[in-house]
Amino acid sequence: MADAIRGKGVISGIAIGKIMLAGQNLDGYLVNYQPESKEVEAKKAQDALTAVAETLRENIERLQKQEMVEQAAIMEAHRMMVQDPMMAQKIEEKLDEEANAPQAVLKAAEEQAQMFESMEDEYFAARAVDLRDVGKRVAKYILGVKEPELGDEKVILCGREIEPSVIAGMPTDKIAGVILGSGSTTAHAVIIAKARAIPTIVGLNKEDRIDKIADGDHVIMDGEEGKIIVNPSEEELAGYNEKIKKQQELAAHYAQLKDLPAVTTDGVKVDLMANIGTHMDVDNALKYGAKGVGLFRSEFVFMGRQDIPNEEDQFKAYKEAVEKCQGNLCVIRTMDIGGDKPLPYLNIPEEENPFLGYRAVRISLQRRDLFLPQLKAILRAGVYGKVGIMVPMVINVAEFKKVKEFIEEAKLELTHEGKAYAEDVQVGIMVETPAAAVMTPVLAKYVDFFSIGTNDLVQYTLACDRGNANIAELYNHFNPAVLQLIQRTITSARENGIWAGMCGEMASDPNAAVILMAMGISELSMSAPSIPRVKEKIRNISSTKAKEILADVMKMEDGDEIKAYLSKVL
Repeated sequence: MADAIRGKGVISGIAIGKIMLAGQNLDGYLVNYQPESKEVEAKKAQDALTAVAETLRENIERLQKQEMVEQAAIMEAHRMMVQDPMMAQKIEEKLDEEANAPQAVLKAAEEQAQMFESMEDEYFAARAVDLRDVGKRVAKYILGVKEPELGDEKVILCGREIEPSVIAGMPTDKIAGVILGSGSTTAHAVIIAKARAIPTIVGLNKEDRIDKIADGDHVIMDGEEGKIIVNPSEEELAGYNEKIKKQQELAAHYAQLKDLPAVTTDGVKVDLMANIGTHMDVDNALKYGAKGVGLFRSEFVFMGRQDIPNEEDQFKAYKEAVEKCQGNLCVIRTMDIGGDKPLPYLNIPEEENPFLGYRAVRISLQRRDLFLPQLKAILRAGVYGKVGIMVPMVINVAEFKKVKEFIEEAKLELTHEGKAYAEDVQVGIMVETPAAAVMTPVLAKYVDFFSIGTNDLVQYTLACDRGNANIAELYNHFNPAVLQLIQRTITSARENGIWAGMCGEMASDPNAAVILMAMGISELSMSAPSIPRVKEKIRNISSTKAKEILADVMKMEDGDEIKAYLSKVL
């Protein structure tokens, strides 16, 4: 039996294939490169930026035609990076230091990437990979480096970091799986893999486990368990081939669930919706059976720009998403950005503890130049479908009352300007701090809905940074303290005649979905590929049985004990 290497499975599924080490080393090409005059090198860099932007544009069109909307959106972000004047300016600065076009491009990209990594936020740290990817693409064009040739056999891509463009540029039927050294689940490489349902394991940089995997090795990878078997035996191959057959049968079964409701055997219904980053994600979500959008992260509209998007820019993005929802609810979260996710043009000072700092609604209420145009754009988009406004990081009633005042002001301005807007837009809050959860009995009297953001609620409740690998075992959404706050929120909503949903990662956990349904949750919003698994679990249980399980769970004293119990009974 071959030795198994363990990582963190982030996209389930079993894959068998030959390892292709991704991320070519350019050192040899750079050593052999003969630079010319500074003027010639500058022209090479500019020509490469133009050519790569055009290649990306062609890739985006191809991906859109294939309805690979999430990948197209990521490649669009790359195209914007290539065409960003700041990138061109940085390259020019580096060319002044040394007249070497590929080196200047790589150094400019690296400098910007390091700036992103210093922001102490998982999302922005993952964007550093995109910047390096873009720099490498442009440098490879100048150096004349060709992409590796694909054979007939499926490959498992493996690397400490894998450029998103590598995965996006390869046909899905050629990629069996993805193995990443980095542990980031928000890396664009992981997002693309998730959109294509490609089994993925991350977190192999620790103890250099990734170095045990060589180019050309035959590998079995189990994305459920985070297990990798290098050069497996015939017996192991036979066993896993049987598991793959069952996996394919399950995928066909899930496809049949697409148009069926998420309803228990005794008639209790939960709406399953999608988390999206751009309007282009909606089509993909509908393919998996999403009944609308539970979280549109509007900060994506603000990213990749040199200035604040105006009302019209925002209106177009929101309107497209609302129209694509075909009459189902589209909940747009107001800009959740700040100390932990800074944008250069906002001029927000650096903070020692950005997660507890100047962010989200705290900025919105002080920056009418940001908040009013966004509210007006969302209200206008509401004419084209059903819209909800969700406000992040609210901790008290006073903040929400100020938000409502801004909304009334936005309506007055739109009326004065003669622009149509929706009068019946629901306004709710994300419950993502212990303060909000504790005060839900009071907040419920003022809001139209609650959406529980478990990613932050768990880390704030447990004082546990979700991005810190050293304390990852403490981060558990089944911790009894977290469950108590969630139940309190759902109960407060029901007692006040409003609905409660969830848009954090916990919503995509099928076992968690069962106890959330038993608590009385109305809606669960998640990444689109998770919808069929959650739906299957809900459709196979009665609410009576789920309530019995919930009663047992709420008596337990340990999150790991709860997790193990649910795995056993469900």
